[in-house]
Amino acid sequence: MNATVSILAEIPEELHESLKGYLETHPDWDQDRVFVASLSLFLLQNGSSNTIDASRSYRRAARVYLDALFKQAV
Repeated sequence: MNATVSILAEIPEELHESLKGYLETHPDWDQDRVFVASLSLFLLQNGSSNTIDASRSYRRAARVYLDALFKQAV
């Protein structure tokens, strides 16, 4: 089951400007896809897989990250 959770976050203006510039030059990407890829990469880089639950969580984050990277535009 794929569930979507909406997140409201404040980001620095400089980061917002960079995001806008990126999205203008990469029409296959949208803000949600960038946030999903960024958050899942952060979790992969900073998580651990020392326990069975942590390992499952790590694999789920990896799957979401790869899905976000290789998602085809519809």
